Amino acid sequence: MRPAPTEAVQSGRALRFAHRLYALGPLAGLILLCMVGTLLNRDFATLDNLMNVLTRTSFIGIIAVGMTFVIISGGIDLSVGSMAALIAGSMIWLMNALAAGVGGHTLAPLLILTLGIGFALVLGGLFGCAHGLLITKGRIEPFIVTLGTLGIFRAVLTWLADGGALTLDNSLSDLYGPVYYASLFGVPVPIWVFLVVAAGGALILNRTAFGRHVQAIGSNEQVARYAAIRVDTVKIVTYVLLGICVGVATVLYVPRLGSATPTTGLLWELEAIASVVVGGTALKGGEGRVIGTVIGAILLSVIANILNLTSIISVYLNAAVQGVVIIFVAFVQRGRR
Repeated sequence: MRPAPTEAVQSGRALRFAHRLYALGPLAGLILLCMVGTLLNRDFATLDNLMNVLTRTSFIGIIAVGMTFVIISGGIDLSVGSMAALIAGSMIWLMNALAAGVGGHTLAPLLILTLGIGFALVLGGLFGCAHGLLITKGRIEPFIVTLGTLGIFRAVLTWLADGGALTLDNSLSDLYGPVYYASLFGVPVPIWVFLVVAAGGALILNRTAFGRHVQAIGSNEQVARYAAIRVDTVKIVTYVLLGICVGVATVLYVPRLGSATPTTGLLWELEAIASVVVGGTALKGGEGRVIGTVIGAILLSVIANILNLTSIISVYLNAAVQGVVIIFVAFVQRGRR
């Protein structure tokens, strides 16, 4: 008289196995890509190339960690590339102004650099908070809000730079350079920061009440409200976290070129969303993993790196490849929550 429970247990085990298998998909894809890249070009498997890929991944990867929280909660942010551009331009403008002297007094370069970095992080948090308030209190769809700010941010930067480029003062640029170019134990600083942000994001999502609330809201917002979860507050915090992640990525990116132009951060939103989706986070919300996002970001960078090394197709089609990946994964995820 016990066949039903046995069948239920077997069915549950099968579902858990299928879920784990699905979660391992991005990792399996990354391993397969690395094998293909090694076969196509010997330079792919070198340590220098590996560090180059991971360093270039760090900017998008950091933003994608914040984007993971937003998408799991059922939201989206299309403005992160434009936001990064405006933050970069604003911090350069501020640091140049401080270097020129305030009230006849010149601040120490290290203090100016510290103020610029702090300003970038605060500005990112404020932009994220504005998004969260417009979405929750203004009752506007995330797609519409962030589509609007996408244009606003880039237009303001273009105005600030007078259609050209904002370039960091040379003395500050020399001091700021190690933030991007320096290494710790042979590993570039951006990679270390990426690892710290990813570890912190995974800890918050999997080991805190806030992380559980984010997933609950994405699964069913109405039920989350009935469960006394402060839905609006949680959503606002997810956008603030994303804004801060954009600020961190920008702080690491600025010393690479020492300037900001109207094309800075172009298509970063596509790369960040693609990283999250490829990493296994459901576009409908309610389910996702930070480690999956990290793997997704690396996987997309590996694809771009292989294209650069082998010239299988034009490097100008990288964005097209990412777009195809997003559509394919969305097709696979259809109906999944």
